[in-house]
Amino acid sequence: MNFKKLLFWSGFLLIILLLTVFLSLRLGPVNITFKKILESIFQRKETLQSSIIFNIRLPRIILGLAIGGSLSLAGLILQGLFRNPLVEPYTLGISGGAGLGICLAYLLRLNYFLESLFLPLWGFLGASIVILILYSLTLKKRIINLSNLLLIGVMISFISSSFIMLIMATTKLENLEGIIFWIMGSLALEDWRLIKLVFVLSLLGLGISYFFSLQLNALSLGEEKALQLGVNVERTKKILLILASLLTGISVSTCGIIGFVGLVVPHFVRIFLGSDNRLLLITSFLYGGIFLILSDTLARIIILPLELPVGVVTGIIGGGLFIYLLTQRKIYYA
Repeated sequence: MNFKKLLFWSGFLLIILLLTVFLSLRLGPVNITFKKILESIFQRKETLQSSIIFNIRLPRIILGLAIGGSLSLAGLILQGLFRNPLVEPYTLGISGGAGLGICLAYLLRLNYFLESLFLPLWGFLGASIVILILYSLTLKKRIINLSNLLLIGVMISFISSSFIMLIMATTKLENLEGIIFWIMGSLALEDWRLIKLVFVLSLLGLGISYFFSLQLNALSLGEEKALQLGVNVERTKKILLILASLLTGISVSTCGIIGFVGLVVPHFVRIFLGSDNRLLLITSFLYGGIFLILSDTLARIIILPLELPVGVVTGIIGGGLFIYLLTQRKIYYA
């Protein structure tokens, strides 16, 4: 890998990220000039603008970077492991498990207790149960069968979706509103403890995945070739699968189902940067964060004074991009 190439693209995306942050801080129901933004950041006076920036927009930006980066990272890892360009973080049914956990919390009226933390905890509990089921069913003789894992994950996703629809059909209207809003995805989280935790975990996931970038490169050539190159295939698969699953579970349980980020972003960066995961892991994380922050900004301003769920925007834009890349035959897997 060319270190200068990594440095250039990382620096370039960091600059784009900085510009995206300022754009997101500026736009909304109340537009704030760049001068006011800088004054609020450096002078820290108690004004309406500073309250909007630090209590509403900045938490969404930090969460957008963490969630977008985590989903992109998980998608890149899973596509590399399965050697399948259609695999995304939600394919394994983890989102369905998290959704079912959230629905049960609403059904049992547990959302009234510590709502900002308790719902994500129930979502993560549901996602964790799915992860345990997946690995217990596919782990035979200490060997993970990726084909079986993928098929079981898809079936778990269908089963979870059916239970979610059952709960939605039988629950009270007040619970239905909260469930639907969660399913469509949102970055409207104000609990700084949870935001900081998710951000730190996303960076930790990036750091761990980078240690396995060479092994992921070898696995993209096939398990037999990876073995010939000296890679401990089963151990690497277990670590990377658990890492991708946990990143997905954290993201979904915190912000709901935000589609297409983990599917489109890895393809997009692979088109421009090739197939070296030492370069793709960092750039996918940054680009995923940029994409989600921009999508959330658009969701806040497109139908003022109302706000769209960010999952709707990522679905429309991500789906459109994916169709374009597919029709132009730019989607490939190396």
